[in-house]
Amino acid sequence: MDFDSIIVGGGLNGCVLAVALSHIGQKVCLIDAQAKAVRDDPQFDGRAYALALTSKNMLNVLGVWPKIAQYACPMLDIKVSDGRAGQGAAPWFLHFDHTEIEEGPMGYMMEDRHLRQALLGMIEADQNIEHRDLTSVVSEQYFPECVQVTTQDGGVIKARLVIGCDGRNSQVAKRAGIERKGWSYDQTSLVCAVAHERPHNNTAHQFFMPEGPLAILPLNENISSIVWTQSTQRAAEIIEMSDADYLECLRPCFGDFLGEISLKGGRYSYPLSLSVVDNFVSDRLALVGDAAHGVHPLAGQGLNLGLRDIAALCEVLANAQRRGEDIAALNVLKRYQQWRRFDTSGLAAATDGINRLFSNDNSMLRTLRDWGLGAVNATPSLRRGLMRQAAGLTGDLPKLLKGEMI
Repeated sequence: MDFDSIIVGGGLNGCVLAVALSHIGQKVCLIDAQAKAVRDDPQFDGRAYALALTSKNMLNVLGVWPKIAQYACPMLDIKVSDGRAGQGAAPWFLHFDHTEIEEGPMGYMMEDRHLRQALLGMIEADQNIEHRDLTSVVSEQYFPECVQVTTQDGGVIKARLVIGCDGRNSQVAKRAGIERKGWSYDQTSLVCAVAHERPHNNTAHQFFMPEGPLAILPLNENISSIVWTQSTQRAAEIIEMSDADYLECLRPCFGDFLGEISLKGGRYSYPLSLSVVDNFVSDRLALVGDAAHGVHPLAGQGLNLGLRDIAALCEVLANAQRRGEDIAALNVLKRYQQWRRFDTSGLAAATDGINRLFSNDNSMLRTLRDWGLGAVNATPSLRRGLMRQAAGLTGDLPKLLKGEMI
């Protein structure tokens, strides 16, 4: 064997997985279609991620968090409300205060550039990881004892296991005959960052409007990350606008509670859909992150869901190694699938239901959901339960998410 595992896809999930597999003693090949230099850009480009408390625990065990902790912005409060653009929030809302749970902040906001740079630095310095950039996988051949991967540049690599981290349009999954089920939301997320006059006080806002949710998430200094959902048709119009017109369109939704706003970094758009693969695994193959599932971003759980996959997969593989089992045998990989399927399906169903409930202007539903937000806010046990879920503290957690060594 050339490697224990081959990871196809050099995004954040692929990079974290490479570090985590090295952590359990594996020799890993990370295949990345993009150039390392493109990914290792120190300039702020407007992209950021919400990391749940358990994701922070995992990154700490892997040695990543100490390198990025100074850039993390804790989310101390989360406010969820309903309303219409230009009319402000409805009187009923839901407020999560981090002091209500013992473990600390529910999560942290982290700029893409800091997390990516830290991971690339660790990969570069790790002798167990070979990072092959500017190439892609064109085929996989599965044998009883190994998998053979052929890359675009003519390279042939053998390993025990191949792991698809190549996104929602995973070619690894398609070549293996694994199908996805799901649907489009006919919505697009517009993503950017804005600088504002007033401090955000480490408060995250989720503001539901008929077109879709608007998330305002705190970054360091007076900067917030924006995830703004619009219908696909309207989003296409907004994307083509100048920066000045884009801001004019955003302001009625954003409101004036943080004062004047200005764009910081680039602007991005992502079509929204829900999809889950029929199988997370096959012989000598596992799928992780968006390659296995794609959910609506309204809960900010996309990256966290992928990190949970990684934590579970690494624990399954580590335990198999200790027992002397073939780590890529189907019966071993099915333990990973069984661990992750219920959590993934539950979150997909929850985000889908919430989006359908709130992304409309039906007066009856509007009254019902506003009453529901107020009722949950007035019930401490329900409120704390939702907070713990948002922090990733519920369910059968892998050791890495608890902050423990595997």
